[in-house]
Amino acid sequence: MSIGVIIVLIVIVIVAAVLAGAAALSPRARSAFAGGGLKSRFGPEYERTVARHDGDTKAAERELDERLKRYGSLHEQPLEPSERERYTARWTAAQERFVDSPRDAVAEADRLLAELAGARGFPDGGRYEEQLDALSVHHPHHVHGYRRLHRAALAQTDGDTEELRAALLDARGLFEELTAPARQEQAAPSEETPARTPARDAGKSRHAWTFHRQHAKGS
Repeated sequence: MSIGVIIVLIVIVIVAAVLAGAAALSPRARSAFAGGGLKSRFGPEYERTVARHDGDTKAAERELDERLKRYGSLHEQPLEPSERERYTARWTAAQERFVDSPRDAVAEADRLLAELAGARGFPDGGRYEEQLDALSVHHPHHVHGYRRLHRAALAQTDGDTEELRAALLDARGLFEELTAPARQEQAAPSEETPARTPARDAGKSRHAWTFHRQHAKGS
């Protein structure tokens, strides 16, 4: 028997052993492998979904797996620099409005996030639950901030000012992800979108600090 034939036979035996091992895995073990992948993909959203299903991990994983199948291939649409500037200006205006009218500011921020997500290619704001599910697949670490903001916007009472402020700040993470420049823009800024300078960044930081201080006075 030639060496080549022996090698082929060895490979066949190894492949057969691997397939047999995979087939021998219990459904519970296969579920554990799948669950591990979903937990890694969804991060904090995985734990929230399990909690919403009263600890039933199988039910939670079925839901998350369905979300992944429906929206995993969704391609986020880029924003034009001018669009990004308009959204950023509107978000800043909502923050400034919070001092005099917290509920109106939260409602405006909620509408803005819904519109922004639609512009990026997610289901439009009129289909909030679908939009939320799609966002949870692509932005699992920040989607809860949007959920919290939306609940605050729909609340029938004025609510606690601190809670409204916390909801607005929590939702900012998703806003920043949705308005972040594409990688190619960050690598090679054009004349229309000049690279940020330390002075501009410092100004932005001062504005964020002003937001916190002003709101603390208005509480």
